[in-house]
Amino acid sequence: MTGTQQTPSTPITGVAAGVPYTALAPADGSADAPLVVSWHLMDAPRSDAAMAAALPMAGLPAWRVYFGLPMFGRRSLPGGMEEFFELAMADSVLNVFEPVVSQAAAEAPAAIEAVRAELGIADGRLGVLGGSAGALVALEFAATSGMPVAAMALVSPAVRLRSIVAANEHDMSVSYPWSPASEAAADRFDFVRRAREVAATVPATLLVVGEQDYVDFRGDAATLSNELGAHYPDPERSLLVEIPGMGHALAEEPGVEPAPQTEHAREVDAAVTAWFRERLGAPS
Repeated sequence: MTGTQQTPSTPITGVAAGVPYTALAPADGSADAPLVVSWHLMDAPRSDAAMAAALPMAGLPAWRVYFGLPMFGRRSLPGGMEEFFELAMADSVLNVFEPVVSQAAAEAPAAIEAVRAELGIADGRLGVLGGSAGALVALEFAATSGMPVAAMALVSPAVRLRSIVAANEHDMSVSYPWSPASEAAADRFDFVRRAREVAATVPATLLVVGEQDYVDFRGDAATLSNELGAHYPDPERSLLVEIPGMGHALAEEPGVEPAPQTEHAREVDAAVTAWFRERLGAPS
């Protein structure tokens, strides 16, 4: 990444087609700037505003719009995190992961059209970014929405729902009771298995992983990157970047409000900014 350091734009908050968002305008004020839409982690940063602070991509002359996931941020459950954890403990797949990812991906096309109209964003090139479980949203949206995606970046990516469940089992010392319905959801949200489908709809994919992230997450990301590279006409369209010393989260807890960018998030930010600059045709 080259050029002079740019000051991040003032965040714009709103609701587009029922979806809360935080938006950052291109620093150069270009009327035909491309758009990058993003979905946050369920770990820190776990809101649209916090994700915008963690990965502002200030050096990218593009609109950056960060959508909030259902059950998080401004759409938190009435009972707050207590209600969320009760649902997750009862059935994390069918009560949390499947409905959140499905709803977020399904509502995205209308939200993108609404935010374009509300903010005067040109109907141009589109990039997508997802962090952790938000990567499942980005992948599902890119594979099924029918909206043209020019490039995708997945950060601390969870690309197989079964690996998320395994991580939770390890962290919480529980055993998830799989059922036919949850097995079907896990099959649906297995993008290693669906790599060919992704490669057919997204021409270039960057995966950024932390050296200290979950072993299964790192392995899945490497496998997906290899699978995409095998399906792309040019293997360099699939790139895997490892951030030394980084774990899974991109911000300090609690990760709900905007917070100062961590050193690891700064490295991730530089990687995704350079990727989208190259792939979206943004000027240097």
